[in-house]
Amino acid sequence: MARHDRTNGTAEHDLDDPEEHRESEPPEAHSRDLPEAHGRNLPEADSRDLPAPRLARTILLVALLSYTLITMLNIAGSDLSVVHMAVALVALSAIFALQLVHSAAGSERPLPRRRVVTLSAQAVLTYGPILVFHTAWGSMAGFLAASVLLMLRPRVAWTLYALIGLSMVLPPVLENRPVIDAVYLPQSTLLTGLVIYGLSRLSALIREVVAARGELARMAVTEERLRFARDLHDLLGFSLSAITLKSELIHRLIPTHPARAVEEVEDVLSISRQSLSDVRRVASGMREMSLEQEITSAESVLRAADIEVAKRVVRVRAGRQADTVLATVLREAVTNLLRHSRAGRCTIEVAEEAGLVRLSVFNDGVDPAYHDPSPHSGSGLGNLRARIETVGGTLRSEPAGDGTFLLVAEVPAPPLGGPLPARKDSFPRR
Repeated sequence: MARHDRTNGTAEHDLDDPEEHRESEPPEAHSRDLPEAHGRNLPEADSRDLPAPRLARTILLVALLSYTLITMLNIAGSDLSVVHMAVALVALSAIFALQLVHSAAGSERPLPRRRVVTLSAQAVLTYGPILVFHTAWGSMAGFLAASVLLMLRPRVAWTLYALIGLSMVLPPVLENRPVIDAVYLPQSTLLTGLVIYGLSRLSALIREVVAARGELARMAVTEERLRFARDLHDLLGFSLSAITLKSELIHRLIPTHPARAVEEVEDVLSISRQSLSDVRRVASGMREMSLEQEITSAESVLRAADIEVAKRVVRVRAGRQADTVLATVLREAVTNLLRHSRAGRCTIEVAEEAGLVRLSVFNDGVDPAYHDPSPHSGSGLGNLRARIETVGGTLRSEPAGDGTFLLVAEVPAPPLGGPLPARKDSFPRR
């Protein structure tokens, strides 16, 4: 009766806890906290919320238009015919369009032949009009300097960038302009190239960051779904196995021991209430378990299945997260024992050695030829390994040829002097 009082008391306490009433909302209420609760596409939502990619692209376009307009104003201030002005406008438009192609995201990835064609066309449009417009056309060389930086490999690109800047010394020299013009034009060409190159790269980088943010959000949603599925498997697998086992026991007891059957029914109700509480806690991500309580619960279920239980348990130092992980390992081990073996005895050991807290579960009655045909079987140990690795621990299973099975989980113990987890009762020492 002590076991019945403990289990029932725990379940009643959970039901009366105000926190539990707050968690009794329907599952849809919890799903509102997930990024995809309303079916939104995360990358598109982030792009709408963050105008940075469009803003960066707009700044680049404004800069290109400004440099193009400066060249057009320089040409308009020259004493040229209408035909020359029209040719200049067409050439400027072509250079502007080519620069937009070169500044687009992923422009460095086209086939080499395409890069050669577009860069060659821009070089012709840059240097050809200089023969007519002279220094008034000089700022267009800055576009070409930016394009080679964007399209070519660094060693070649920076070499050509420097040569393009030096080439702008010739127009002022050929026009017999002051020395200051021969310094200003190469310097402005190199500066224009750096500005356009920097703005183009910044625009592409912002697009990549926004895309990466959307991908990270999708990964977070996937990770949360895996956590929920893992917790649900670990919790309900044990509870449903216990309910099934006790229901079969009740079925056998009703004809001969009805009073005992009533006690077992109350136990089933307590486990059902606890399972409901666990599911609510899993949905809110606040599930914590106690290894001590799990050992007591496992012993109760195993004895109800007529399995002899031996415990060799000492008080150990484990943090709350490690305590929850070890309790989960024990619950899954007992669930697998009940489902996949005909065990007659089970040994549960908890010890601390060399800075590690070790949980060992040993049982007999394993059929080496057994295979669960369920399409969803076999995820338990994988889930446990994922949990153990989150706290820096290890998990190993060792089936033996004599029909026995050993599951060992080890997690690091807290540093000496650290706080011990809060427990209602101490483990008995060996």
